[in-house]
Amino acid sequence: MKEFEYKIKDAVGLHARPAGLLVQKAKNYKSTVTIFANGKQCEATRLMALMAMCIKCGTVVKVTVDGEDEQTCIEEMKTFFIENL
Repeated sequence: MKEFEYKIKDAVGLHARPAGLLVQKAKNYKSTVTIFANGKQCEATRLMALMAMCIKCGTVVKVTVDGEDEQTCIEEMKTFFIENL
């Protein structure tokens, strides 16, 4: 399992557009991508669960990746967060 932490910089947090993009990205991997924030967790492939986490600007999220393509997935997830959130 691989993991990283990221502080959300987007002024409106993890809103619908980037959440939708994150779900699409996570579905491209065989590995399971899990997001932890505000004492909650959910798989990154579940849009409504991500939205329900209410991740705002300044929130530190932990992202874990577990599976057969985890190295590629974790690197691309880091890039996604930097570019979109």
